[in-house]
Amino acid sequence: MKKKGVVVLGATGSIGKSAVAVLKSHPERFRTVGLAARKNVELLARYGEELNAGWVISTDLQYNDKLTQLSPRTGRPEELCELICSDEVDVVLCAIVGTAGLPLVVAALKAGKTVALASKEVLVMAGDYIMDIVHSGYGNIVPVDSEHSAIFQCLATRERAEVERLILTASGGALRNASAEEIAGATLERTLAHPTWNMGRKVTIDSATLMNKALEFVEAGHLFGFPAEKITAVIHPQSIVHSMIEMIDGTVIAQLAMPDMRFAIGYGMSYPDRLPGRALPKMDFAALGGLEFSEVDNRRFPSLEFARQAFTVRGTMPAVMNAANEIAVERFIKGELNVPGIWRIVEQTMAAHQPCAVTSLEAAYQADAWARRFAADLK
Repeated sequence: MKKKGVVVLGATGSIGKSAVAVLKSHPERFRTVGLAARKNVELLARYGEELNAGWVISTDLQYNDKLTQLSPRTGRPEELCELICSDEVDVVLCAIVGTAGLPLVVAALKAGKTVALASKEVLVMAGDYIMDIVHSGYGNIVPVDSEHSAIFQCLATRERAEVERLILTASGGALRNASAEEIAGATLERTLAHPTWNMGRKVTIDSATLMNKALEFVEAGHLFGFPAEKITAVIHPQSIVHSMIEMIDGTVIAQLAMPDMRFAIGYGMSYPDRLPGRALPKMDFAALGGLEFSEVDNRRFPSLEFARQAFTVRGTMPAVMNAANEIAVERFIKGELNVPGIWRIVEQTMAAHQPCAVTSLEAAYQADAWARRFAADLK
């Protein structure tokens, strides 16, 4: 079997570290063509050495000199686009936080690559534009988020007309059982105390507010071509059922796995093949006990209502929702807002926005910049 050439964007973040673990476990299946990260150049250089990567690249020029001292494999930031478009590369795993991944994903798709997509901003900010590229016959996207990977696997080759709805699962985060009063008084420390997943600070706060599920709602609509009314979510604290689809006859098909991102990452990079589950936790149903499900309380957690509105309106509205949330989370971390203040900032920013179509990355960038300014100025 021919080895797949892989580039990992965001190699030193939580998703990137799991991707590196998968690459290390399967040297017979993958060649690491390149690794990219922003500022953790020590770890980036070490990963490059361990994986015998062709190139390691910092996406920020200010860290490039230090990386050059650490690794003889160093490339310059402006060479990254050329690298991912090269004939050596089959799969580009995008786990870059923020807007930096957008032009790289566009370049990879237009070069006919498979994009294993973990970066939420790509489809939330520019989903219409990105999916137009995919549908035009260029490259393809295989989702790496555990929820979207689950739906991707459940749908497989099934006819979309046979699917009644997509059901995303949500752990509920650190505030799942909190009352409205407790949510209003929740400290940063409590909000970051996720009971299941070990993630970065921003993502953990988004999990507590269910804004991560709002972003995934929009992503799911773009990825799988379903309208807002055919997408829903349920709380599932154990994070064993990663998502489900309900068929028109009432049958529900679910994807289950232990909560470990290496499952979705491995499938995203190896698709359509599967990897042997070396060192991955196996499912022990007898030890699981029970699996719990409950409705999302939209009064305590209004994020999904924002997502329904944003994806119904489409255009630049999802980008505005995302940008307003990022600013609001920053303000929460600084102590300027409480948790309900995050939702208030998102709601008010969306209400003030006049959406337009996203026919280019520039349109997405402009909406993002406007929303950040507006959300930062709100009291």
